[in-house]
Amino acid sequence: MSEEVKDAGAKHGASIDWPAIHRRLEQATRVLEQKMAPSPAEQKKILQARAKSLAREQTADRRREEQIEVVEFLLSSERYAIESCWVREVYPLKDLTPLPGLPAFVPGIINLRGQIVSIVDLKKFFDLPAKGLTNLDKVIIVTDGRMEFGLLVDAVAGVREIPLRGIQPALPTLTGVRADYLMGASCWRTRR
Repeated sequence: MSEEVKDAGAKHGASIDWPAIHRRLEQATRVLEQKMAPSPAEQKKILQARAKSLAREQTADRRREEQIEVVEFLLSSERYAIESCWVREVYPLKDLTPLPGLPAFVPGIINLRGQIVSIVDLKKFFDLPAKGLTNLDKVIIVTDGRMEFGLLVDAVAGVREIPLRGIQPALPTLTGVRADYLMGASCWRTRR
């Protein structure tokens, strides 16, 4: 111990309790070590708080750029899309059974793993140029939870996300059924 410290303690009339100071320093060191290396329970709490914080920031970022996920498909060499939340599955067209007395845009039904599903030909429904059925034709099974049917399409191009702000209003030249059922047009880039 330095002479200056002894003199300072003597001037104030108090002696320094060095063992007590050492105990307090050891206790402070232990507390600091605990803060630097938290227990597994404390680590879990810290990580959960970080996860919640990061999730909130990601949600805020997504709101800035709201997007919808769509299933893109081809009809008479035109590209269309339907929101994926309505799509149950994509199924290859097999064994289409025609039924008499149905509207022209309903070519028939299929048996999908024991379930009878009506098929809607979107080319006829939208009055697009007809193209013969090929082995590449697909059925997109859509559902709202209560009703289910298949959409006959030429090919499925894939699933993608498109920004909502990129969807322009439907073209004014669309009339009839197409104007009623098409949300709008979007210019998205095809990934290669």
